[in-house]
Amino acid sequence: MQGDYGTYIKFGWLLTCLFLICFGLSYWRNRTWLRNGIWFSLFFYTFWLTVAITIIGTGNNAIIYPVGFLFLFLLFCLALVFVLQAILLLWNARIVWKRESHSLANSLTLLLGIVLILLPFISHLINNYLPPFWSDLMITFPALCILYAIFWFYNYLTVLVLYQFYWPRLNQDFIIVLGAGLMNGNQVTPLLRQRIDRGIRFYRQQLKKTGHAPKMIFSGGQGGDETAAEGEVMRQYAIHHGVAVNDALAETASKTTYENMVYSKKIIDNAGITNPKTIFVTNNYHTFRAAMFAKAAGLKANGIGSHTAGFFLPNAVMREYIAIVLRQRKLHLIMVALMLLFSIFWVIMTLHSDWVAAWIQALQQFFDNL
Repeated sequence: MQGDYGTYIKFGWLLTCLFLICFGLSYWRNRTWLRNGIWFSLFFYTFWLTVAITIIGTGNNAIIYPVGFLFLFLLFCLALVFVLQAILLLWNARIVWKRESHSLANSLTLLLGIVLILLPFISHLINNYLPPFWSDLMITFPALCILYAIFWFYNYLTVLVLYQFYWPRLNQDFIIVLGAGLMNGNQVTPLLRQRIDRGIRFYRQQLKKTGHAPKMIFSGGQGGDETAAEGEVMRQYAIHHGVAVNDALAETASKTTYENMVYSKKIIDNAGITNPKTIFVTNNYHTFRAAMFAKAAGLKANGIGSHTAGFFLPNAVMREYIAIVLRQRKLHLIMVALMLLFSIFWVIMTLHSDWVAAWIQALQQFFDNL
């Protein structure tokens, strides 16, 4: 090692291990804590920073240059994606509008793409047509809010991806399959079929390996535009695809994901099994929020996700993020208020920097005279 690199490397690896332990303990206690994403990010970036310092500390150019070029290439790719994000969002919106309904829920990438394109023009108008105080405030405050939203969105993506690394053991007593609406009032949609098929696949794997068939609970009530309860339609689909009649149960009272968990828990509690082992099945983008509802309902269960078409994911993930933000809206409103106060303070300080300098000089003279 050269110079003081040895000290930095030891400190870096110590910090990396500390963050890893904090993440591991937090994740082990509760997979649905959003703070898990913060701990993991601290570990992840500290790890790679320490690896970089370790490589530089070797002084071996045969290692440093190839790794450095690879790092610069990755940075270039990330920068390219950032620059082209508006185009990518609009491209995704075009695909979604071709294949899905033209609803607000399916238009989030379209709206975000349009906003990103308009932002430079809006900023130009604000700078040219508003007084200095209001123009600075109208740029500083939204910028802070955007950075805040990006931070929590990245953190949400982190915990969502981490949650996908859950592989339940083949010893379950119950498999809850969450409903997702019916087509034509009484038919399983492609999205719902993916959930049911994922649950059936796990059911068959466990039955083949252990001989113990878990009970499958198909959870979903009857919507206003449906002629049958989701749970019953799902149950009939599963029976038609090989699930034993006695192993297929229908929960038909729920209207929301939270109620899916509450009413399914009642069925499980009435089964009389001590410490029943339970999992739930939903689409991969929905697993994390569904796990939060399971926790809130007092149901000890983690989820596995079914495949979701790639073009559908951006809108779906954004909807999930918005729903999670709304669950903690009081906290976020407080933070927005604090950012507004900070923005006002910052703009005043910036516009009257001569006043600030004069006050600082006066304070220095005051203390010098003491």
